Amino acid sequence: MSNQGKVDCGRRRLVVATAAVGGAGAVAALVPFVSSLLPSERAKAAGAPVEVDVSKLEAGEMMTVEWRGKPVWIINRTKDMLETLPKLADQVADPKSEKNQQPEYAKNETRSIKPEMLVVVGICTHLGCSPSSKFKKGAEEGMAGDWLGGFLCPCHGSTFDFAGRVFKAKPAPTNLEVPPHVYLSDTRILIGEDKKGA
Repeated sequence: MSNQGKVDCGRRRLVVATAAVGGAGAVAALVPFVSSLLPSERAKAAGAPVEVDVSKLEAGEMMTVEWRGKPVWIINRTKDMLETLPKLADQVADPKSEKNQQPEYAKNETRSIKPEMLVVVGICTHLGCSPSSKFKKGAEEGMAGDWLGGFLCPCHGSTFDFAGRVFKAKPAPTNLEVPPHVYLSDTRILIGEDKKGA
């Protein structure tokens, strides 16, 4: 009887040990599978907010950063650039930015949080080309003499003003997109989030 008890106890240990090894093996096999379902570091970075230092961006200059695989333009607009905006209200298709191409806090004439700083996705809303900047006025840039400056998409001729508003009768259906963004300080912008500490 005691001999039989020893055999049962040994079998139990063997069953428990086998189950433990099998369970560990199942977990080991499952970890790579589960981790393959999680987004990669590259994918996380592609959608992550981008912090930008604009302290060296002089008036009239533009810089480009990448956010979610898209070029984002940051333009420190001059007083002259800003003064063109009210003059163009009757020439642009959506002067008050009523279509949903920007967050509520950028739904104004300058389409920005700070009037001088424009943050806009540099992709034409027609077919996804990247417009070029034509900051200067008039014929020296190959534009009509009444051109006050802005952006030109060379693919199909859509033009945008210094707030990224599309001119009437152009192929692009809407203004350039303003991404969510927030100022972390006077010289640092976080693109991709619009709440501090979010």
